[in-house]
Amino acid sequence: MNKIIEQNSEWINATFDKIVNKMDKVSERTGDKIPYSTVDGLYDDRSSDIYWWTNGFWGGMMWIMYHSTKDEKYRKIAESVENKLDEALYGYDGLHHDVGFMWLPTSVTNYKITGNESSKRRGLIAANILAGRYNLVSEHIRAWNEPDGGPGIAIIDCMMNIPLLYWASDVLNDPRFKNIAMCHADTTMTKHIRPDGSVKHIVIYDHINGGLIEEQVGQGFAVGSSWSRGQSWALYGYALSYIYTKKEEYLDTAKRVAHYFISCVCDDYLPKCDFRSPQDPIYYDSTAGAVAACGLIEIANVVPQNEKGIYINAAINILKALEKNFCNWEDDEDSILQMGTEAYHRPNGIHIPIIYGDYYFIEAIYKLKEKDYIYLF
Repeated sequence: MNKIIEQNSEWINATFDKIVNKMDKVSERTGDKIPYSTVDGLYDDRSSDIYWWTNGFWGGMMWIMYHSTKDEKYRKIAESVENKLDEALYGYDGLHHDVGFMWLPTSVTNYKITGNESSKRRGLIAANILAGRYNLVSEHIRAWNEPDGGPGIAIIDCMMNIPLLYWASDVLNDPRFKNIAMCHADTTMTKHIRPDGSVKHIVIYDHINGGLIEEQVGQGFAVGSSWSRGQSWALYGYALSYIYTKKEEYLDTAKRVAHYFISCVCDDYLPKCDFRSPQDPIYYDSTAGAVAACGLIEIANVVPQNEKGIYINAAINILKALEKNFCNWEDDEDSILQMGTEAYHRPNGIHIPIIYGDYYFIEAIYKLKEKDYIYLF
């Protein structure tokens, strides 16, 4: 694995240098806004929608840049964003399962890097909110609130939120949070992951009596299809669950989903929005590739030596394809990764820059460059 990274080190370092050069200017323009996409090439601001699930990614990008450069401006922006999120944390009503996406890249990362006790408390409050959504009967963590979903709704995205619970158990030396995370992961493993490694986005459980009621279409093409970002959430999420628990079934699941993902992109390494959608029109989702690359790197770190090349080569090939085809390095425009897609049937959200695309692309490149990066999503 190290040899493969060394063989690609020139590209890795050059790409991260591009990130540093661009983020130096973008951070000055954006400051402590909380962006989601762009307007006329510049990041927008979701601060008025403080509960929005992607509101942690800009702060997370700032922490990666601070960890890399030690430039205080990045830390100050990240901390200002974190403070803004207090309105959501203590407002509570609009929060749901995505508290992991909001406070893992911000407060938890702040605590890991600086030891900030206030950030630790924020992370633990968020973990308690997530744990409180667990249903003992159906053994799942409820996803959205009404009217977006009833008590039985669960989505594959939550596999990327439960690392907040693993972290809380470690910090408090209290297994309750980890137990909830593992119960949800076990249920998801049997109800969301198909035998071929493809993934269901949304399933509905009987929240009174337990058991699965149905699969719903979610953000992919159709029921039974294969929404690529859902694949990447599962791939990365089960890799992280294995890292935190060492439960072999989680690594096996991560690998099964990874093999399916790799087989679906191996022609050009550019993920379509849904791997089982019609060939015309072609909708890409660059964000799925960036998330998957992060997970593939983590799998490569934990599998035996003779397997590492499968995953690290796939990660690098995906990132190279994204960089060549979909990255914007112009100084006067903010977003890096273009061609993200929110959902197959959301016309205004097709082939747009999305903040988590930038976040995961930067995270993946930095993971290849700096193995000591302490943040494990």
